[in-house]
Amino acid sequence: VAFSTYFKLSVRGKNAREQISGFFKTLTKTADEVLLTNQKESDEFFERQKQFLTTYNTKIKDATAAADKSTRTHKAVADTYIKVSSGLNTLATADKTDLSRYLLLLADFFEKARKLESRVQSDADLKLSDTLRYYMRDSKAALDLMYRRSRCLADFDTANKNLDRARTKNKEVQQAEAAQQNIKKKFETISEKAKDELNDFKTRRVQMFRKNLVELTELQIKHTKAQIQMIKGVLQQSEALP
Repeated sequence: VAFSTYFKLSVRGKNAREQISGFFKTLTKTADEVLLTNQKESDEFFERQKQFLTTYNTKIKDATAAADKSTRTHKAVADTYIKVSSGLNTLATADKTDLSRYLLLLADFFEKARKLESRVQSDADLKLSDTLRYYMRDSKAALDLMYRRSRCLADFDTANKNLDRARTKNKEVQQAEAAQQNIKKKFETISEKAKDELNDFKTRRVQMFRKNLVELTELQIKHTKAQIQMIKGVLQQSEALP
């Protein structure tokens, strides 16, 4: 029931309010991206982060899509093994000759291969796809933080210009100074927070990718050895059949 409800919500058409909201969100995001790309950045740390995150976010999306496609392929292979095993069992039941023993042996082989392929799929999904998907969301959050800082930097630049104009005209200088100091404080606060968050993001990302990719590689080696043993086993069994 829950899945059915979720499916209906997922496929239903968007109403006018949702469409308008989505449109303005897209405009805001596009404006943020343009601002982040074209904005002059005096802080070398944030300039490097801007270049890295913009590229990284695109690359990790592509990597996630490729990993998901690979996982679906493993599942398709496992599903095919089920059909092959079932077909061979059916043939073995219908066949009354010595060939039936070979058919049963092959049916058992493909059933074991199906179980092993399912484990390969599950491990790849857990150690690779889930990791990529998590850091795809994490990189988006990091970019959103950069967008917020960029907007704050733009506001700070505007406040500085307003203060210069107020001093030139000698009019409403105190208000302009107060506004400039307020924006400056906000900008310094978000810059400090962003620097801490981005450094933490890098540390966590490197540690988690190293851990999960090493574990995935070890599991792949384990599964490959199991596949080799399984093939050797069926060959030995087939040679032993009269």
